Amino acid sequence: MSSRFDASEASGLHDGGRPVLECRGLRKSFGSLVAVNGISFHISEGETYGLLGPNGAGKTTTISMVCGLLEQDEGEVLLDGTRFTPGSVKARAGLGLVPQELAVYPDLTARENLRFFARLYGLRGEDARRRIDEVLLLIGLTERADEVSKKYSGGMKRRLNVGIALLHRPRLLVLDEPTAGVDPQSRNAILEGVERLADEGVGILYTTHYMEEAERVCDRVGIVDAGEIKAEGTHRELVDIVGEFDQIQLTATGDLAAAVRALGEIGAVREASVRDGGIDLITVHAPDVLPDVFAKAAAANVLVRRVEVKEPNLEAVFLHLTGKALRD
Repeated sequence: MSSRFDASEASGLHDGGRPVLECRGLRKSFGSLVAVNGISFHISEGETYGLLGPNGAGKTTTISMVCGLLEQDEGEVLLDGTRFTPGSVKARAGLGLVPQELAVYPDLTARENLRFFARLYGLRGEDARRRIDEVLLLIGLTERADEVSKKYSGGMKRRLNVGIALLHRPRLLVLDEPTAGVDPQSRNAILEGVERLADEGVGILYTTHYMEEAERVCDRVGIVDAGEIKAEGTHRELVDIVGEFDQIQLTATGDLAAAVRALGEIGAVREASVRDGGIDLITVHAPDVLPDVFAKAAAANVLVRRVEVKEPNLEAVFLHLTGKALRD
């Protein structure tokens, strides 16, 4: 994972709010096969939680229990603090599900699809028309709203699929591989939509087979294998499991050798070296080290023109914990 910083930039972790979803000790077996074995996690308001695992890890069974499509053998699901089961009809209004399979009518336009599902959600009249327009804008289909959806690209159909799940303003949105098989433009539009929804306070459960998506949109990630969560945390917390270091690359001018000597005195810096046009550092927790790096570089009369931080990615963590690639 790579990120770029200006000297004025600051970063922080998502603070979260009250839980919109709590899963406590979920277990599910099919005969002698234990598909889910004691999975627990929570999602807060405005948080995007990634559930990652290889095929057969138990993700689909977990999502089916979260959405009330399958009853667990043990444990419980709480939606907005209320126990949620397949029979919880009223509580289902707080949940939006975007399944892997497309759930749109190909002979209807996007607007007609949304109008049909709006009626199922109980939206009528001006409220329905206003919400449909809002959703069309959010998913980027306003200009194609009156075209039958069978003429859409795969990515546009996916975006319409997401829009249907948003009509009733759910508190929790479950996105099960929403970008599978879509073009780059539509993938980016979906990811931008996820980021906006999180900013608006929607809790999001996100599964994907694209590690770069998880790194981009997920505040926390749970890595599932053999029906259990093997590790959970922020990107930073998870890469610490592997024990790899960050890299800082400075593009700079001045007495680089003097700066390297000074930078090597920072406790978290494991290695500092001069390269053509700059300095390379190997360090623990680069964002925490950057203020000292800038201060010591300035004291050595070195002008830093650009900084690039490279962190270990989630793929390394995933391989370490499961012994498999995400798409296996």
